[in-house]
Amino acid sequence: MTDRHSTYDPTTIALHWLSALMIVTLWFIGRVADFIPRGTLNTNVWSLHVSLGFALVTVLLWRIVWRFTGRRHLPAVYPGPTHVLAVASHVALYVLLAAVVTLGVVNAFVRGFSLFDIAALPQFGDKELRKPITFWHGLAANGLIALALLHSIAALYHHYVLRDAVLTRMLPQRRPFPPIEEGVEQFDS
Repeated sequence: MTDRHSTYDPTTIALHWLSALMIVTLWFIGRVADFIPRGTLNTNVWSLHVSLGFALVTVLLWRIVWRFTGRRHLPAVYPGPTHVLAVASHVALYVLLAAVVTLGVVNAFVRGFSLFDIAALPQFGDKELRKPITFWHGLAANGLIALALLHSIAALYHHYVLRDAVLTRMLPQRRPFPPIEEGVEQFDS
């Protein structure tokens, strides 16, 4: 078990893994939804993509605020050029993520997107912007996934090759169950 001061705080860890799960899910939906024939299923899949995208905006904003106000700051595992590379890759991940969600939100409003055939977002801007915005949104999303894959490979390299604590700093910490006290009833009857 790692020392509690050598791991990130639970909020940072939860936001990291929630972001990763949402990004992969959104990217996957974005890749397969066009292959679904037009109709209710297609509308619902795209509605899920847009809804999750707006949720990711909230998670990203929370991450940014938390990064500058409440998170546990850990020392660099490898100071020098390696640390500079790590910081640069994290900045690039944030910039690409911000670009993806911004372009996604703009795309949803340029389209006046229908959500689950229940409500529609208001349509703003020229409809001729749909194709270029969709192109840049998809390109940024692919770049984000590629960089996230490199980020994952680097974390696994640290864990399995360098055998350092870089990956374990971001893993949820398991807490042991408290000991059972003798003579104390543990369950309600």
